[in-house]
Amino acid sequence: MNAQSVVSPGGEGARSLRFAALLATYMQSANLPLPNSALRLIQGSLSMSDDQAGWIFTAYLAASAISMPIAQWLAGRFGLKLVYQAALAVFVLGLLLATAATTPLEFVGARIVQGIASGVLAPLSMAIATETLPLEKRAKFGASWTAIVLFGIVSGPSIGGWIAEHFGWRPMFYLSVPLSAFIFLVVALLLAQKKAEKPPAFDFFGFGTFTLGMISLQMLLDRGERLDWFASSEIWLEALASALGIYLFVVHVLTSNVHFLNKRLLKDRNFVLSTVIFFALGFVLLSTMALTSPMLDEILGYPPDTTGALTIPRGMGLVGAFLLMGRVPERFDRRPFVAAGVAVVVYANWLMLGYSPLMDEWPVAVAGAIQGAGLGILMPAVSKVAFSTLDPKLRPEGTGLFNLARVYGSTLGVAIVQLFFFNNTQAMHMALVSNLTAYRAAAHSLASAPLQVLGGLNEMITGQAAFIAVIDQFKILLVVMLVVSPLVLFLRKPVAAN
Repeated sequence: MNAQSVVSPGGEGARSLRFAALLATYMQSANLPLPNSALRLIQGSLSMSDDQAGWIFTAYLAASAISMPIAQWLAGRFGLKLVYQAALAVFVLGLLLATAATTPLEFVGARIVQGIASGVLAPLSMAIATETLPLEKRAKFGASWTAIVLFGIVSGPSIGGWIAEHFGWRPMFYLSVPLSAFIFLVVALLLAQKKAEKPPAFDFFGFGTFTLGMISLQMLLDRGERLDWFASSEIWLEALASALGIYLFVVHVLTSNVHFLNKRLLKDRNFVLSTVIFFALGFVLLSTMALTSPMLDEILGYPPDTTGALTIPRGMGLVGAFLLMGRVPERFDRRPFVAAGVAVVVYANWLMLGYSPLMDEWPVAVAGAIQGAGLGILMPAVSKVAFSTLDPKLRPEGTGLFNLARVYGSTLGVAIVQLFFFNNTQAMHMALVSNLTAYRAAAHSLASAPLQVLGGLNEMITGQAAFIAVIDQFKILLVVMLVVSPLVLFLRKPVAAN
């Protein structure tokens, strides 16, 4: 965004514009997990199945991942102010569509609209806020911006849960409408409308093939269980589209001089390994939330406000550790902190394997706080290591790819754990029911039991099967972090000059 002057750093209006940009950053990140604590209410109101409920998360994330890489090009081509205001308007449209939804597909469609706008708002908000700062303060601003993003992600469920418990689930989306109007007004009054003198170049073929491959894979994972996998022609089509998109993208990267992904990024060992670790971090970051809130809300029967409140310890650990890492002197090697962060996250995931239907709130709060602290240590440490040996000229492209790794890690992570959750629930239900044979005294007495008793028994078995399936998904998160943990040993010592 260097080609576009926002306002004079430190001049009149710069502080208000920076506040509006940071408010937009918080708003779009908080709306991602906002419905998470009220899934039971949303499902009941819209007659939404369990697999469709998973789309509430993945639709927003996938749409955001599509629009995020092209945001800077849009701003350079049509003007930062116009694109930013258009994104705010689309975001409000998504909010209003969500409140008016009467079917699952309408609600998921509204989340897609929100996600598309969110993917544009996030990078442009950072660009606006950064340019309102003096040059000497811009280098360290990224940590503050990331802290706001994390605070939005971890506080969204508690806000949504409280509103849903006291006013219903639809009003939670109205909360961001006046905020969007305020941001729109500040931008209209203070942000200069300028376009880049020369339209920026963008690799549409690389972007298109990469997006085709990843989104087709996402659709395959989301829709496979419902359509009985490869018994469906739709799943075959999505699998072929995913394979074709990824193949064309890889060939394009290897054969083209100018493309969506700079090949020189792949030559830096620290950047490549750190990006893989960051992908795993994204896999765990939102997947834990996607498992914990439904476990508390739907299986254990906690009210939405309590479900949301139990996400607060994790958020406090995450944001607190992240801010403390910002106080670590630059001369300290960040590789030990990367190892420590991975170890703490692994330990927290191991604690989650001990969850029980008989537990109170404390195990969830403690394990969540520990995992949050581990993620808060890992995120800034691995970010510092990733760019410590990278050529400064490659940092803009590297930053985009690095953040995209986290987004796709979260998107695929949520889809994968939900996929295995449904499969494991069915498998465990069959295993538990198989023990209710006519040769067992308790089961023999059910032969003359009324239908209400049999229905209650089936509901109890389904709940137990679902709880076991949730624990199995925490094992997946544990394995993911264990798989990437050896990569820490191959990180090079950062270069002080970078």
